[in-house]
Amino acid sequence: MAEKPRLLPGPEHPITIKPSTDRVVVTVAGKVVADTRNALLLQEANYPPVRYLPLTDVDESLLSRSATSSYCPYKGDAGYYSIPVGGDKSVDAIWEYTAPYDAVAPIVNHVAFYPDRVDSIEVTPS
Repeated sequence: MAEKPRLLPGPEHPITIKPSTDRVVVTVAGKVVADTRNALLLQEANYPPVRYLPLTDVDESLLSRSATSSYCPYKGDAGYYSIPVGGDKSVDAIWEYTAPYDAVAPIVNHVAFYPDRVDSIEVTPS
């Protein structure tokens, strides 16, 4: 099997990661899945910014590890979680890079949520 391509961020495809003290609360089916003031804001090229939340600020009892995986040549292998209380809408609602490449190492032990697979992601500026 061929090696997966591995790319470094640069001027053509920049990636920045900044800490955010905004409060981020994620809810599904009336339950708070995550609540943090320690998110990281990842900006990749021209994509919309993504908030990565510390896994320690996520209610892991509401999550179910999925068999789904994906690959990003800039970040590495991603694994997924579903949120069963959200039903079919919340399948593979969360992704994480358990061993991200060095350029994005700060996102280790953090997860990101697909906005359309949860009921809300409220961001309150600090």
